Amino acid sequence: MDTPDKPQIYLTTPQAFEAEVFADTLAKVMDSAEIACVRLAMSGRDEDRIARAADTLREVTHARDVALVIDDHVVLAERLGLDGVHLTDAAKSVRAARKALGPDAIVGSFCGTSRHDGLSAGEAGADYISFGPVGETALGDGSVAELDLFQWWSEVIEIPVVAEGGLTPELLRSLAPVTDFFGIGDEIWNADDPAASLATLLQAIDLVK
Repeated sequence: MDTPDKPQIYLTTPQAFEAEVFADTLAKVMDSAEIACVRLAMSGRDEDRIARAADTLREVTHARDVALVIDDHVVLAERLGLDGVHLTDAAKSVRAARKALGPDAIVGSFCGTSRHDGLSAGEAGADYISFGPVGETALGDGSVAELDLFQWWSEVIEIPVVAEGGLTPELLRSLAPVTDFFGIGDEIWNADDPAASLATLLQAIDLVK
């Protein structure tokens, strides 16, 4: 994932969904905006169910020449021919994932609000670092990745950075100059029309297709 000239959109799936139904929704959203990457973030330990979802979504994403990565499941990423993994344990698994998947796979690392973890993950070979949440969410311990973290990262570090979690139009506007990707998920999937909801967000930073 190269550093873009302006922020790009990185979609994150809901944690629970029916694959066939969501695939249609995802296709409509992807046809409504320029999407850089999609992340399968399905929760649970049912690998067969996750694999079926991955197969279904891969048809949607690859038909549009968009990468599909998966949360944490390195073995599934390799077995199913996905484009990479998004690791949620900061830097702990980056080296092992890179060794397993090879140099061409995408290996991303979610580092919460920790600059130190971000640096460690980058040194271990991560292609991008994700910080968040940047806004208020019901998840986590209430800590927030502040604007100054992204400002510092954009000035000092070349590894692309993703801002995610609790995004609003106001946060998109403030973070746009200092982030490479916006990770958007629950902000739109809970809406009646996710594509329209995404368009509303993107209007804040003039990224409407």
